[in-house]
Amino acid sequence: MSRAGIQWFPGHMNKARNEIKEIMPQMDVIIEVLDARIPYSSENPMVATLREGKPVIKILNKADLADPKMTQAWKDYFEQENGVKAIAFGNDKAAEVHRINELCKKLVPHKVGADKQIKAMIMGIPNVGKSTLINVLAGRIVAKTGNEPAVTKAQQRIKLEDGIMLYDTPGMLWPKVENENSGYRLGATGAIRDTALEYEEVASYTAEYLLRAYPELLKVRYKIDELPENDWEFVEMAGKKRGCIRGGNQIDTYKMSEILINELRDGIIGRITMETPAMREEEEIMVAELRAAAEAKKAAKEEEKKQRRARARKNRR
Repeated sequence: MSRAGIQWFPGHMNKARNEIKEIMPQMDVIIEVLDARIPYSSENPMVATLREGKPVIKILNKADLADPKMTQAWKDYFEQENGVKAIAFGNDKAAEVHRINELCKKLVPHKVGADKQIKAMIMGIPNVGKSTLINVLAGRIVAKTGNEPAVTKAQQRIKLEDGIMLYDTPGMLWPKVENENSGYRLGATGAIRDTALEYEEVASYTAEYLLRAYPELLKVRYKIDELPENDWEFVEMAGKKRGCIRGGNQIDTYKMSEILINELRDGIIGRITMETPAMREEEEIMVAELRAAAEAKKAAKEEEKKQRRARARKNRR
């Protein structure tokens, strides 16, 4: 099945980006909340651009839904970068949340003291669980939560224990998701509003990956002994098993696509991580090559325009 890319960047996110850029110089630490199922795709490239070398704590949230071996692999991968610490949180955030305060103090020890304050900005893409984490950190309800993207729409400051002032920011994607693989993973895990999705395209991408990476989980969940090689054949086979039938005894692939995506999001299929550090390395190269090709094409068009104008001036003489 052919697939088109996914893009979604509401206006309030552009406003948030400008606000973050303005106050970033005042911050001491950046706390970036990632989805442990897609640590690369949920990592906003604008954070790297805006952070100005400040230390970063990367929180692999929803780790209870992710493959534990891959979560550890991602933690090790992130911590290879200077000034970066990574920790994983699952459902029971309250038992581990104090580690964030401790890491903040370790990363900026010169800001620890009775008359000092650590300014920490918390960032994350939509629906990554940032607001729930903030409420646990604060020990009270200070951030609106919801099982849909883009609930938080304005900045706020929250005073924490240990002399830490937390600056909350709206969940923010970036203007253009250059890596189409990331677009599908963001759609599959719920970071993009369902109204911006083509369910069948996202299910096709998801099925293709799961057939390769987690075939046994698919066999068990959808009661299929012999899996097909093709993603769309799987959607149709699983749809038949689930009774997704419409008029004319046709498989309702849209309904089955919804089931597959929702069961992935809810962790019903099993603990799944949809990308690996090796995939990130490969895809970064791919994106760089595509960007270079696009820039070369743009430069060629500009040169062609320049030459046409020069010829037009010559003909007018």
